[in-house]
Amino acid sequence: MRSRQRMFSAVMRLLLKCLRLGRRRRFKLVRQVEQLWHYGHLCLRSLLYNSFTNGDVVLDSLFEPIYWLVDHVTRWFGVVFVALVIGLTSSIVAIVYICLLPLILQTYTPAWICWHLAYGHWNLIMIVFHYYMAITTSPGHPPQAKNDLTGVSICRKCIAPKPARTHHCSICNRCVLKMDHHCPWLNNCVGHYNHRYFFSFCLFMTMGCIYCSISGWEMFRDAYAAIEKMKLLEKERLQVAANQTYYQTPPPTFSFRQRAFHKSVVYLWVLCSSVALALGALTLWHASLITRGETSIERHINRKERQRLQKKGKVFRNPYSYGSWDNWKVFLGVDMPRHWLTRVLLPSPHLPHGTGLSWDLPPCVTEQHTPLLAI
Repeated sequence: MRSRQRMFSAVMRLLLKCLRLGRRRRFKLVRQVEQLWHYGHLCLRSLLYNSFTNGDVVLDSLFEPIYWLVDHVTRWFGVVFVALVIGLTSSIVAIVYICLLPLILQTYTPAWICWHLAYGHWNLIMIVFHYYMAITTSPGHPPQAKNDLTGVSICRKCIAPKPARTHHCSICNRCVLKMDHHCPWLNNCVGHYNHRYFFSFCLFMTMGCIYCSISGWEMFRDAYAAIEKMKLLEKERLQVAANQTYYQTPPPTFSFRQRAFHKSVVYLWVLCSSVALALGALTLWHASLITRGETSIERHINRKERQRLQKKGKVFRNPYSYGSWDNWKVFLGVDMPRHWLTRVLLPSPHLPHGTGLSWDLPPCVTEQHTPLLAI
């Protein structure tokens, strides 16, 4: 009996020792895994640590492949957009010359004929000139060597000098002087040297579309009514033809030329009205930016700076704004009164004020304005 008890107690002690040993091994394995995890986490943080890292930086890093795809698609589709602008504009001009101009010459008075010929051709010349200059003129790029540039920063993407008002375009993969935005309809950046061409194209294209919409309103109503009548007569003709033989089918009421004329007029009016609304809103937006002496990028930067200084009890002053009237004179390059005719109302390839590297007071500005910050 005693021997059995001793044997049982020995077996129980052995079993307890095995359990304790298993627990110790388990705890030791868990501690090793925790140590490896902390060590790996510490190594990762030491390799990737950046004091400026935050949630926005992480999201930008995660979306970098999407940004790359959008930039390359926009770069290649720019050629398609330019071809689309040229094709649509050419179609409108062809409709005006083939369909509307003969009708104007037959029905309008000589005074109205002279007005339409003069204004229409002037507007067309301004559109073609400014669009050609906007897509062929380089917006301007800073030099790669930091020779005579003072007070510039370094672009983090192209590692080159970055003067004031210069920003990096991810689509062109270059820094652009006084960059406003990258326009896919131009397949070019809008910057210091072609900003005026871009705005003038938008303005004269909007004016041309409004002119076509207003002048062709009565023609559009008549053409739309004629198309509706064509559809109704076509239904009646098909109903009659269903009860007759092939040789008894009546001929079409409208000829192919009449159908093409009416549909062309409707196409012209709808396209011009749509472009006038969309492009007119964009033109007004850029006009407000020019009035304030800002670009599209600077508007967001100045708004954040204005909010930051407002919390400190300070007022933000845009150092590149000389007043509403002087901002327009600087933007259009108007130095004397006759320039309103030769440089604004007529095609002019004159260069803007300055080189885009420094921003001295233009000669057309009458007085020096307040500094950047005012208490």
